[in-house]
Amino acid sequence: MSEITFSTAQNKAAQLRLMIFDVDGILTDGSLHFGPEGEMMKTFNVLDGQGIKLLQQAGIATAIISARKSAIVAKRAADLGISHVMQGIHDKKSAFLTLTQDLGITHAHCGFIGDDVIDLPILLRVGFAASVPNGHQEVRTRVDYITQASGGRGAAREVCDFILKAQNKYEAALAPFLDVNNDG
Repeated sequence: MSEITFSTAQNKAAQLRLMIFDVDGILTDGSLHFGPEGEMMKTFNVLDGQGIKLLQQAGIATAIISARKSAIVAKRAADLGISHVMQGIHDKKSAFLTLTQDLGITHAHCGFIGDDVIDLPILLRVGFAASVPNGHQEVRTRVDYITQASGGRGAAREVCDFILKAQNKYEAALAPFLDVNNDG
């Protein structure tokens, strides 16, 4: 990423009040594990989860918009305190428009990380658009930021850290973990 592109991405991330995550290929590696009863397992990364919690603690709302519907995703979202979870959504644009209207947040104050063409209707509307290195080429050429980490392998955390740094909230987010003087 060039210096100009990086600076532009930082400026856009600095404006965020809401970060939206796709699931398959972003919060997971995109693999779908099916058993005889249907979908049985998805694997999530704990670093990604901590990044989402740090965003929330810094006052940035979080949401999920996913084309697939899974009880596993609902459980993971509940564990992370993500209250805006839209699953089984194939018209992601409509879901995004409803979400932003309900929250009273302009598109410029929203971010989204997605990896496939179904995500483009949101990626092309948000203030900050991100993807992963193994995302579809049509997506990667249209986003502000491409993570170093792959989906399900720390990409969401990388984006969360990037946003916190862009908003000058990163050090404050880490401070509780670095306080060696408070052993009382």
